[in-house]
Amino acid sequence: MAKDKYISILRGINVSGQKKIIMSDLKVLYEHLGFSNVATYIQSGNVIFENASENIQDLKNAIETAIEKKYNFIVPVNVRRAEDYRAILNNLPFKNIDIEQEGTKILITFLSGVPEESDIIKLQEHVVAPEKLVLDNQVIYLHCPNGYGKTKLSNAFIENKLKVTATTRNIKTVFKLCELSGV
Repeated sequence: MAKDKYISILRGINVSGQKKIIMSDLKVLYEHLGFSNVATYIQSGNVIFENASENIQDLKNAIETAIEKKYNFIVPVNVRRAEDYRAILNNLPFKNIDIEQEGTKILITFLSGVPEESDIIKLQEHVVAPEKLVLDNQVIYLHCPNGYGKTKLSNAFIENKLKVTATTRNIKTVFKLCELSGV
């Protein structure tokens, strides 16, 4: 049976000493779940793996359950096919941007579901120029020229407004995940 390549990103681990997970341990946890060719990238919980399952929700549930069982805390996990990451990059709405210079100021927020239109409108009211926010299905593209640390548009803020789980990575990380996964 052919295996698909997936990328999972974990929300809120290894931040200020909270929810500490060592990446080598996370790799072993994924392997114990039956995933193959498991690789991690940096300490924020980015994992590339292969699995024959086509049910992303089952993969997500298995990872979240295994993490909770091993570490005794809950970590939201966003799982997508590696090729979906490439499509997300190809749809980047911000043009003429130097990724090397602004790679940490351009972010992609991965949502757990499609938000309600009324909630999207409420969120847009909080975008302050020169910031830009473009929502495309279950992805938010953010451009924060003053830095992500200075914007109100954090994961917690987005989750509160859109009523879905949000996990954000900068564009440099997303490019690297695509490179490492071969897409």
